[in-house]
Amino acid sequence: MSKATYPLKLPTSIKQAAARLAKEDGVSLNQWIATAVAQKVGAVETAAEFFKQRAEGHSLDELDAFLSRVPNCPPEPGDELPEGWKPGSIDGH
Repeated sequence: MSKATYPLKLPTSIKQAAARLAKEDGVSLNQWIATAVAQKVGAVETAAEFFKQRAEGHSLDELDAFLSRVPNCPPEPGDELPEGWKPGSIDGH
């Protein structure tokens, strides 16, 4: 297996926590971080594959048809859109 180096800058509190956990696991900090990154990569790739498979064979037209069945009623308290929100905007601007 080939290896690559990457200079990693962590907030002090995160580095201290990671070092503590690595020590508890009996591994080096480097090995602990590599394992944590590998776990995250696996989780993200698994989720992406899951959603890709779920979407396979479906279209946006089907989604539109599904969403058109949602009743046209006001949102529940706390679910309102932010003031100034416009379609296509993320933060309302």
